[in-house]
Amino acid sequence: MEAVQRRAASVAKRRRDDLWVGSTALVAALLALPLGPNAFHAPEVASVLAVAATALLAGQRWAVAIIVLAELLLLPTVWTRAFLPADGLASHVASLAAMIAIVPGVLAMKRAAAALVLVTGRPRTPRTCRQVQLAMVATGLLMTLLPVL
Repeated sequence: MEAVQRRAASVAKRRRDDLWVGSTALVAALLALPLGPNAFHAPEVASVLAVAATALLAGQRWAVAIIVLAELLLLPTVWTRAFLPADGLASHVASLAAMIAIVPGVLAMKRAAAALVLVTGRPRTPRTCRQVQLAMVATGLLMTLLPVL
């Protein structure tokens, strides 16, 4: 009986986490969608993020992998617009709010790595999940530092 209760609590927590990640990803996509196109194609990545967030909110758990990848690709556009003085105040505020909304998705990177391993068809072992997670972290760091270089 105790195992059934633990499983039910685990499922409820996973649903809350999916709801939180999906809704904040949708907010980040809607805030980043009006940003003008530049070298990182913000509107295109924001639209992919919105579709993946909708899929996650509809119960498709694989979408967390697409959300994290899209947020990592959206991060360079958002942080440069938030902190570099090139646009107006509205653009700065929207970019800052989008950066804040990206945080829950990036924190779900471990779940995203496991989902990405399943989506690619590779055997899901702790080693492959760790390798995919390290590749996602490296991609995120590279994409974040790329505008500075």
